[in-house]
Amino acid sequence: MNRPLVLAFDVFGTVVDWRTSVIGELTRFGEIHGVQRDWAAFADEWRGGYSPAMERVRRGELPWTRIDTLHRWILDELLQRAGIDSIPEGDLDQLNRAWHRLDPWPDSVAGLTRLKQRFTITTLSNGNVSLLTNMAKHAGLPWDCVISAELFQHYKPDREAYLGCADLLDVAPGDVMLVAAHPSDLRAAREAGLMTAYVVRPLERGEGRRLPGFDPGEFDFIADDFLDLARQLGT
Repeated sequence: MNRPLVLAFDVFGTVVDWRTSVIGELTRFGEIHGVQRDWAAFADEWRGGYSPAMERVRRGELPWTRIDTLHRWILDELLQRAGIDSIPEGDLDQLNRAWHRLDPWPDSVAGLTRLKQRFTITTLSNGNVSLLTNMAKHAGLPWDCVISAELFQHYKPDREAYLGCADLLDVAPGDVMLVAAHPSDLRAAREAGLMTAYVVRPLERGEGRRLPGFDPGEFDFIADDFLDLARQLGT
């Protein structure tokens, strides 16, 4: 099998544990403001509003909008529904930036560091550039570069995001491999001509959640984590 030149990583859920991180941020927010809620459910709803918000942009109901802004709109709606008000604007901005402070999975930094020895490693995320840059600083993620759907004004799984990544790095689409924990993302990348690696993240949505179904033969690699992927790629 051919080996890629570039590994492009989905980030939310693949590289970082968004759910545990956001629940922790919400819990601290509640403690500071004397508010008690089911913060795990709140985090799931916050994340759950992400795809519908992007779809509104795709349909032309909203202009191109960076993910930070979409996250804030979803947050404001959830807080209103939960009856949480009179929160200072600065505190809301700080809470919304929880997505800039997500912690990595235990294998992420070591695995990326190994993979970086042989491949160019980059993000390919719907997160905006500032979000991904701040997250890399927070989590110690050793990217060679930060590529965001913001640069193409097309969210994944739009074809333009995958092809745009290859074009920015001056390689053919077939020389890029998307690494992701989400089969739908990988299928769209494959349709755009990229190689694909599925990394299993069974705890992304919490204990006991069913993993998305896929055919084991539909992706180029299937790995337990980034260290396993590095081993399979000979790094």
